[in-house]
Amino acid sequence: AVRRRRRRRRQHLGVIVPNHGSPLFPPTNNTLISMARGATRTSRFLAGWSTAAVALTSRTASSYAVPTSFGSSPASAATAAAAAAAVARQRAFAPSSVVAAAPGFGRAFALSTAVRGGGAAGASASASGVRPLSMSASADAVEVETSDAATPDAAAADAAVDADVTPDPKLDALRSRMADLDLDAYLVPSDDPHLSEYVPAAYMRRAHISGFTGSAGTAVVTRDGAYLWTDSRYFNEANLQLNADHWTLMKQGLPKVPTIAKFLADAAFEKYRSDDDDAKAEPFRVGIDPYVHPASFPKELTDAFAKAAEEAGAARGEGMEIGEIDTLDSVGCPNLIDEIWGADRPPVPTSPFRVHPIEYAGMTVADKLTKIREEMAEKKATLSVFGALDDVAYVLNVRATGDVETCPVGIGYVSVTEEGAYLYCDDAKVVKEEVRAHLKEAGVEVRPYEDIVPDVEAHVAASDANKVWIDKSRSNYGLSRVVPESQLVDAQNAVTPMKACKNKAELEGMRRAHVVDGAAMARFMAWLTRTVVKEGKTVSEVEIDLELTGRRAEMDGFIEVSFPTIAGVGPNGAIIHYRAQEDTDLLRHLDAETPILIDSGGQYEYGTTDVTRTWHLGTADPTFRECYTRVLKGNIGVDSAVFPEGTPGFVLDVFARRALWASGRDYGHGTGHGVGAALNVHEGPQSISPRFANKEAMKAGMVISNEPGYYEDGNFGIRIENLLEVTYLDPADDVDELNGEERPEKAPGQKTYLKFEKLTLIPIQKDLVDVSLMTGEEMDWLDAYHAEVWEKVSPLLDRGEEDEEARAWLERSCAPIDRSGER
Repeated sequence: AVRRRRRRRRQHLGVIVPNHGSPLFPPTNNTLISMARGATRTSRFLAGWSTAAVALTSRTASSYAVPTSFGSSPASAATAAAAAAAVARQRAFAPSSVVAAAPGFGRAFALSTAVRGGGAAGASASASGVRPLSMSASADAVEVETSDAATPDAAAADAAVDADVTPDPKLDALRSRMADLDLDAYLVPSDDPHLSEYVPAAYMRRAHISGFTGSAGTAVVTRDGAYLWTDSRYFNEANLQLNADHWTLMKQGLPKVPTIAKFLADAAFEKYRSDDDDAKAEPFRVGIDPYVHPASFPKELTDAFAKAAEEAGAARGEGMEIGEIDTLDSVGCPNLIDEIWGADRPPVPTSPFRVHPIEYAGMTVADKLTKIREEMAEKKATLSVFGALDDVAYVLNVRATGDVETCPVGIGYVSVTEEGAYLYCDDAKVVKEEVRAHLKEAGVEVRPYEDIVPDVEAHVAASDANKVWIDKSRSNYGLSRVVPESQLVDAQNAVTPMKACKNKAELEGMRRAHVVDGAAMARFMAWLTRTVVKEGKTVSEVEIDLELTGRRAEMDGFIEVSFPTIAGVGPNGAIIHYRAQEDTDLLRHLDAETPILIDSGGQYEYGTTDVTRTWHLGTADPTFRECYTRVLKGNIGVDSAVFPEGTPGFVLDVFARRALWASGRDYGHGTGHGVGAALNVHEGPQSISPRFANKEAMKAGMVISNEPGYYEDGNFGIRIENLLEVTYLDPADDVDELNGEERPEKAPGQKTYLKFEKLTLIPIQKDLVDVSLMTGEEMDWLDAYHAEVWEKVSPLLDRGEEDEEARAWLERSCAPIDRSGER
């Protein structure tokens, strides 16, 4: 994590990040992609991603930090040091020492070099020339303190950097507006006004200002720095996309990486402390667009400011405000990024809604509104507001294609009162007569999109007794702030649990979608196997994406993919949310010597799919097979779990990681997310992950993913994902409560238990399994699963000769596993 501290004259280093395939940097070293605190300038050196190192260097620092796996001896470390010095010479830097993190020692060594202004070549290390530095045993980063003394070489290095760094016009323009508005920082989140995970192009403001295109992340721009917070799914992607001359990656969730609120509070404290004249001390001003931040964020930030103010007051013996939030309403600046974007900003989409048939919805709009009003009565709410786009689509039994890529939702709000229901959207979205008739029949009135805030304000003003139910975790601050706390009901909204627990029609549609998806995947894998193995050709990741999408598009009811396909060959499989693109240095081609991770899914009229498989069409090495088998064991562990009602997802997460933990391995993402029924592929509130904060219990009817993985940066990625349906262990408990059926009464102390049923019907590659690590029960599970896949999918491969290849592939893939261990 990089944090500039003006009063601390320490210079810290970045790291040299080797990519796979380099003779100097073996592929196991790609875990170090970070910058240490305090760098005043960073530069990136790219010499072709397939073999290059990325040098993240401090402007005035006189050392480099490099990871090594050349062995655990000083001589081996010297090899890495020489490589670092070579990069330093190309960048015209003059490091006085090179720091090598040698895993075998569990600490770093600084090796003296003879490099001065690029004049000398090489690095030397002797027993007396190696000095240990304080470092954690993981050798994840090296922090080096250097002298403030300026040298001619350092000055030359500074000049070289200044000449080489290209200005960023967008950041310059943003900082100019910040200066006009007297802002110390401006926040640019990923969100649109509906806090969507995937947003329309018009709302991709964070991507526009930073260049980082991942679906999760927040940019913080200060007067002299730019920072990007994102989670572990996107660490690799962010490192590749961010311009290190201008941006610092903040690896959210890692130790010593502050939250955004803590970071800004610390900056406010530093600003206050730097002002010696109390009378002139100004608060640290943070600008935000209130319509793209969750309603809970301002309180989190103001609480952090208050805590920092207490510390500052204790130091000076006084209380004060050291930070403030400005939503910029008074100066008419809805969003500073839009000003910079100008005419090039894409228009907000207005794709028309379509009716989602009752045969797939399973519940009429009128019945859903009745259920919502029953919940409102319990909460004593007179108005409910729904801003999340999948909530809107679910309540009204409508879908749309085109507003949000891969998500069948449309831009709008819904509000429900005791007597009426209202859809706030652009008129273009309800141009279809069928849709208008559908809404009219349900008693839903269409109003202009921009009327939602004034209508909520009017409802609040009409009576002090009126109470507005808004789930602040799923609502933007601009909307929620118009409701006084005394009139606000802040709780999980009524739609969230209804949507999460699928009804019988929705579950039937999900099952159908997975059978259809299995047939499409069988045809695709038969093609891929023939092309790569039999014909000996290589296939690009982009071609794989297009071919797989084409196979799904042949299936009845297919609308679009459920998320951008992840097809990662070799090291690209370790980039959690990788997306292949033509004409990029990252693009790879699949052959019989390299594994591929494919994470993909389809949006069908009747259901949503999401599946990950890792394939190797040649002979995998023993380490890869071991990792694959341990991931599979984790998948089976979750799938086989039986647990009492009320069990939260984090309790189940250990089943996914147990086999990996036993070998000292783990993965950085969650194990499972909810999935919508012909809706968003990521849906809450349930999850399976080590994050204890989500205590949402598993409930019958929920659909959740089961996707343990393992990743070696620069080498490979493995993930095996199935979607699961939560169901009752005892079929007698599975009753239709919506229609008044009651569960059988339990004896005192007797619990109701739940289990999982598999939805995904795609084979798991058996010859990657190391049977010596598998139990008999686990191999029985695999054989039973494959028997089910064959039984349900093979009847759809009915195109005669055209499907012979796919049927043969499916039959081979679903045959019982060879328990002798022979491949």
